[in-house]
Amino acid sequence: MGNALHVRKRVALASLVTAVVVIVVIIALSVSLTQEKSRNAGMAEPTVSAPDHYRLPDTITPISYNVTFWPRLEPDDNDLYLFTGNCTVVFKCTRETDLILIHSIELNFTLLDGFHARLTGLNGPAPSLKKTWLEDRTEYLVVQLDGPLQVNSSYELFTEFVGELSLTQQGFYRSVYTEDGVEKVIATTQMQPTHARKAFPCFDEPALKAVFHVTLIHPQNTTALSNSLASDKGGHTNPGREQSSRLGFIGFGFRQCPLCPPPSPLYSSRVTPRGCTTSHVNFTLDGQDLIRTSFEPTKIMSTYLLAFVVCDFGHIKTETGSSVLIRVWANKKAIDKGKGNYALEKATPILAFYEKYYNISYPLKKSDQIAIPGFVFPAMENWGLITYRESTFLQDLHESFYEDKEMLVDMVSHELAHMWFGNLVTLRWWNDLWLNEGFASYVSNLGSDHAEPTWELNDFSASEKILVALDVDASCMSHPLSLKEEEVQTPRKIASLFDSITYKKGTAVLRMLSNFVTEAVLTKGLQTYLKEFQYKNTVPKDLWKHLQMAVDEAGISLPRPVEEIMNRWVLQMGFPLITIDTRTGTVHQKHYLSSSECVMDTPSEFNYSWFVPITWMKNGKEEPKYWLLTKEDTNTDMALGSSDWLVANINLTSFFRVNYDAENWERIINKLNSRHQDIPLINRAQIIDDAFNLAELGMVNMTLALRITSYLDKEVEYMPWRRADFYLKKFLDILLPRGIHGPLQAYFRKKVTPVFQYYKKLTRNWTERPTRPSDLYNQVTVINLACKVELKDCTQLATTWFREWMNNSPTNKIPPSLEKEVYCSAVAAGGTEEWDFIWSMYQKNVMSEQTSYSLMYALSCTRQPWLISRYLEYCLDPEQVPVNDIHHVITFLAHNPVSQPFLLYFLRTNWQDIVNKSFFSKESVIYIITSLMSTRLQLNQFLQFKEELKKQLSLGEEEFEVFNTVEANMKWIERYSKEVHDWLISETSEK
Repeated sequence: MGNALHVRKRVALASLVTAVVVIVVIIALSVSLTQEKSRNAGMAEPTVSAPDHYRLPDTITPISYNVTFWPRLEPDDNDLYLFTGNCTVVFKCTRETDLILIHSIELNFTLLDGFHARLTGLNGPAPSLKKTWLEDRTEYLVVQLDGPLQVNSSYELFTEFVGELSLTQQGFYRSVYTEDGVEKVIATTQMQPTHARKAFPCFDEPALKAVFHVTLIHPQNTTALSNSLASDKGGHTNPGREQSSRLGFIGFGFRQCPLCPPPSPLYSSRVTPRGCTTSHVNFTLDGQDLIRTSFEPTKIMSTYLLAFVVCDFGHIKTETGSSVLIRVWANKKAIDKGKGNYALEKATPILAFYEKYYNISYPLKKSDQIAIPGFVFPAMENWGLITYRESTFLQDLHESFYEDKEMLVDMVSHELAHMWFGNLVTLRWWNDLWLNEGFASYVSNLGSDHAEPTWELNDFSASEKILVALDVDASCMSHPLSLKEEEVQTPRKIASLFDSITYKKGTAVLRMLSNFVTEAVLTKGLQTYLKEFQYKNTVPKDLWKHLQMAVDEAGISLPRPVEEIMNRWVLQMGFPLITIDTRTGTVHQKHYLSSSECVMDTPSEFNYSWFVPITWMKNGKEEPKYWLLTKEDTNTDMALGSSDWLVANINLTSFFRVNYDAENWERIINKLNSRHQDIPLINRAQIIDDAFNLAELGMVNMTLALRITSYLDKEVEYMPWRRADFYLKKFLDILLPRGIHGPLQAYFRKKVTPVFQYYKKLTRNWTERPTRPSDLYNQVTVINLACKVELKDCTQLATTWFREWMNNSPTNKIPPSLEKEVYCSAVAAGGTEEWDFIWSMYQKNVMSEQTSYSLMYALSCTRQPWLISRYLEYCLDPEQVPVNDIHHVITFLAHNPVSQPFLLYFLRTNWQDIVNKSFFSKESVIYIITSLMSTRLQLNQFLQFKEELKKQLSLGEEEFEVFNTVEANMKWIERYSKEVHDWLISETSEK
C-alpha cells in the first residue's frame, strides 16, 4: 500500500482526520449491515467444531476463482447501495479434512438447498454438506462435511451473495464525488490487508495465491476495469469444469450463453439480449441497459491485490506500440484539463527503470493508474490497476507546486516498485510486512530519482524518512520490523503494522544495507531473489540468502554474515545511541529511548545490541568504515587532537543517533560557524536533530542545541532549516505565555533575516520562482518563520500581496506554495476587513482542497477576540462551516495563543455537540487543546473542564490520559527556561 505516512506538514493533518472520519463511518454503517444480515437464514452456529483460530489450516490450497459482480450505483428502497455476486473457487485438498474454512464477513448468502454454498468434486464425487454457518469473530464461512475431502483431489465451492457498497473503503465499496453540481457514484475496491473477504468468499491470506477470472455487470455509459485487460474471448472458461448457472441476475455460467439464463432466485427478471462483442455483452434487465464485461485471467496472485472499478471516467494512455499499455483514469473534467498528463509522463520511465533494475520484464500487459475521489490512503498497489487518492494524483503539468509533484512522483514510484516486490514475490504472512513496504519505499527513492534526476529525491526523501523513523522508533511502544507470526493474527493487529516503522525504518535499514554491501551487490541479490521466488511467497531468510550469495560472489568482506547483521536490526525494536569520546577513541552503544521515564519491558534475544556500521569523517575527510560489534570498543583512529573534529554517520547511511564528548561538540559548533559547507548537508540536519533530542533527555545542555542553530543565518539549504524550524517553533509555542518569548523572537529574527534577504534577492524581489528544489522548499520555511516572529519585511510583503488580491479578487498572484503563510500573516496583521475577505473566499468553496485548508488556517490567525468568537460560533452552523471542516478549525485555533482561552471556553460550553459533529474522538480533542498549554492557570482551567466532563458524560480517567501533556510542558519550562532565557539575552543584547 502507498505510504500513508509520507505526507508533508500541510496535508498530514487532513490525512489523519480523514482516516478518523472513515473509522466513524465504518462504525455507523455496521449497524445497518447487521440489520441486513439478520435476513440470512441458517446463521446459528453449532456448539461444536466452531473455528476459534484466525489463521486458516493447511488443508486446502486455492487454484482459481471465477467471480462475477453487479454493483448498483443507485440506492434501493432502503437507501442502501448493494452489489450482488457469485464466486466459484477451485481448490485442491492437501490434507484430509471434513471442514472447509473460507473467509467471509459482511456478506448475505443465498441459501442453496438449505446451505450457504454448494460443493462439487472435479475428480470424483464430493462429500455432501452437513452444516454451514458464519463465524463472525474469526470472519469465516464454515462448511461442515459429512465425509472427508480426499488428498490431491480438486473441488469447487460455489456461493451466491449480496453485499453493501458502503462508504467504509473496505472490500467492494462506493466513492462519491460531485461534477457540475451532480453527485456521482463509482464502485471501487480496497482489499488490503484483509478486506477481500468483504467482497466475496475467499482464502484471504497472502500465501494462498490463485488465478482470478473477473466479470462485472455495469450500466451503459460506464467503464469496468480490473487487474487484467477485457478479454478477447466471449466469457470465461472455468478451469475446473463447465459450470451450470442459475444466476439470472448476473453470472450466466462461464461457458453457457450469457443472454438466456433461468430466473435468479434473488431477482426473477427476464434478460433481453441487445448485442454482443468479444469482451462486452449488452443486455437489458428490468428496464436497465447493462453491460457484461469479462476480463482475462490474472497472473497467480494474492487476494489482497485483486481490484475492480465501475465508473464513467475518461483516460489517457501511452502510444500504440508501447511494450506495456499504461493508462491514467480520472473524472472526465480532470482528464480534459490535462491533470493526468504528469502522472502518465512519469509512470512510463519509472516502469522502464524498474524492468532494468529488477532484470525482469513487467509481467502484465497493462498498468492502469486511477484517481479515486476521497480515497483515504495515498495509493494501493493492485496488480495492473493501481488506485490513488485523487487530490494527490491529479496535478497540473505546468501550474502545480513542486512539492505536489514530488509527492506524486514518490507515490507512483512506490506503487510501481510493488509490481515486483510485493506482487510478483509476496510476503508469506503479514508479520513481515516491511518486506513489502520497506523495499518498495527504498526502491521508490531510486525510481523517483530516475524520473526527476535534477530533484535529488533519493538523498532528500530518504533522509527525511530516516529522521521521522528515528523519532517513532525511539518510543518504548515501538515494535520490531519483523514480528513472530503468532503475534500477528487478527485483522486489527495486521492493520496496525502499516505504520512509520514498517515504511520508514524499513527504508532506513535497507539504505544502511545498501551502503555496507554496495548498491550493485544489493541489486544483484534482489534480482536473483525475485527470479527464484516469482509468483511465490517468502520470508526474510530467503532474501538474506540471496544477498549473501551476491556478497560472496563480489568478494566483499563483512564482520558477520548478512543474516546475522540484519537480524539485529529487523528482529528487535529500536536503535542504538552511538557515543564517541574523541579524547580516548572509546565508542559505546546503548538502546536509545526518547523518554527517561520509559520502562523497557520488551525482551530481546540480542539484549538490544546491534552490529553497527559506522561511517565517519575527520576534518572533512571520510575515513574507513568502522564496525561496532560489542557494547563498547575502542577505535584509536577516533582519538583526536585539540584542533580536529569528527562527524559520524555520514549522510545518515546508518540508523542511529550520535553523541560526542563536549570538546568535539564545541569543535562541530565552531566548524558550522566558520565553514559549515565542510560538513555534509544531510549531516548538518542530523546534527541539529540529534542535539535537540539529546538535550530533551539531559544528555547535553539545551543551550548547546540552541548554539548549534547560531550558524543558521549563513545556511540556505532546506534540510537543516526544516529540522531547526521544527524545534524552534516548539520553543515559540510553549514559551509564548512567558517573559522569555520576547528574547526568543528577537533571536529568531536575527537568524532568519539574512536568509529572508537571500531569497528576496534570489527571486528578484519575489517576482521569480526559485529553480532549485531546496530553494523552493526553504523559501516557504523561511517566510513562514519570518512572518511568525514578526519580521517587518515579511509582514509588509504578505500584506502587500494580500491587498493586491483583495483589490482584484479574480486574480491571485500569491504563489500557491506560500498562500498559507501569506494569508495567515495578513489576517494576523489586519482586522475585520481582511478576515471577512478570507471568509468570503472560503464560503465560495470553489478552490482546491489545499487552498481550502489555507483559508481555514488563515481565519484562525486573527488576533481579534470578536473574530475568534465569530469563527467558533460558525462551527455550530453547518451552513457556515461544514461538519467535515470543524476538526480543522479546532486544530488551527489551538495553535493561536490569543484564541486558546476562547477555544477552551467554547469546548466546555459545546462539548457534546462539537464531538458529535466533528468526528473527532474525545481523546483527540483533548490532546489538541492541551498540547500547547504550559502554565499553571491553563492547567487549572483544564482540570475544571475535566471534572465537568466526568460528571456530564460519565467519562473515566483513561479518557484524560493526554492531559499529562500540560504537566510535561510545565516541567519542560521549569527545567530549561532560565538556562534558555539567560543564553537568549546574551545572544540578542548589543555587543
